[in-house]
Amino acid sequence: MRRRAILMTTTAVAVAVLILGIPGAIFACVLIWVQTVSDLSLRAYSVASMVDRFSTQETRVGTRLLRTLAANSRNPTRIEVRYGDGTIVSSGPPLDGATVSRIAASTQTNAAVSVSTPTTAIGLDIALTVVAALLLIAVAFLVGLAVAKSQSRKLSAPLIYLAASAEQLGAGQVRPQMKPTGIEEIDLVTQELERTADRMAGRIAAERQFAADAAHQLRTPLTALSMRIEEIQLMATDEDLAQEASLALEQIDRLSQVVTELMATSQAQSGGTTEAVQISDVFAQQDAEWNKMFARAKRKIVFVDDAGGAVLATPGSLSQILATLIENSLKYGAGFTEVSAKRIGKTIQFKIQDEGAGIDPENAETIFDKGFSTGESTGIGLAVAKELANADGGRLELTNAAHAGFTLTLSAMPLALDPDKVLPPGAVLTVGSRRHRR
Repeated sequence: MRRRAILMTTTAVAVAVLILGIPGAIFACVLIWVQTVSDLSLRAYSVASMVDRFSTQETRVGTRLLRTLAANSRNPTRIEVRYGDGTIVSSGPPLDGATVSRIAASTQTNAAVSVSTPTTAIGLDIALTVVAALLLIAVAFLVGLAVAKSQSRKLSAPLIYLAASAEQLGAGQVRPQMKPTGIEEIDLVTQELERTADRMAGRIAAERQFAADAAHQLRTPLTALSMRIEEIQLMATDEDLAQEASLALEQIDRLSQVVTELMATSQAQSGGTTEAVQISDVFAQQDAEWNKMFARAKRKIVFVDDAGGAVLATPGSLSQILATLIENSLKYGAGFTEVSAKRIGKTIQFKIQDEGAGIDPENAETIFDKGFSTGESTGIGLAVAKELANADGGRLELTNAAHAGFTLTLSAMPLALDPDKVLPPGAVLTVGSRRHRR
């Protein structure tokens, strides 16, 4: 792609430069020749006019005057005045070889004025003009080549990122990360890829939850049936009946294993562990875990859910990221701690911030590095949290160093693909609710 873009651009530049440069060089050469001949003619008529003026005073032009007129020319010039009586007055170097001459006649003295210049001087001017034109053409071509390389990089890089985003989508990444390129066609493909990723993520989440609930609903009657058959086996006095009950139990166990294998296969083909997680359930779980600890430290933590709905994330990863940030706020922060969730476009932003002294600006760039710690911790908590966020197609950033404000950005569950809307009521249970019931 990049080579093709460079070839196309340089070809267009070369054609434009040649179409404009070669005729321009020819025109410049012709213009030099015409200008030189015109200058010789003008100079000849000028000398003839002087001869006429001198004749009115009954004198003739002198060599010194002719020398001055000849010296004013850029090229070597010889001026010769031939009077009717045969007298010749001339100035300038003798010219050998081919020359270009222009002759003018004096109207009063019958004198002939000849102004000549060597053709080699004109040829030298034309050669210099051609060389300058060729240099300009070469410079224009090199500039065009440099611009072509630069533009090809700008064009090929977004395509490479687009291919990487498509690969992430195929690998199960629910939110390919790609910034706008400014190229309308590529941005349209990127937006469609993001919409496709959202639709796929929503459907995958709905299918996985439906499969999990279906398996859960199957396990319950299978367990009850297994218990009834075990009772029949224990109460049976006939050996044949007890044997049939034992065979039935084996079939039930085999069916239970099939359900478990189907669940494992469904999860493996889903492309990862990302699910639709209800934000309210996550906040409820975190509040129950940390509220008492903050109270013992005589501090307060508040969870504010302004987003509503679900976020696409791995439930365990999301809980671990929030727990890491809340624990850091409890250890190193001070005052009031707020954990909020807000929907921004197609994303959900979780913000964790307290009223502490914040983070030293010198450490802002290295706070997510493994092993970095300002206290007695191991320094891997934030690094792991950032990796977990990246694995779910999101990002974890330090957005307010003054008050240790962190922002976790994840993909929001598309409203049109909410499991409660895609599937019939009661068919799908949220991950959080299902785990609480178990």
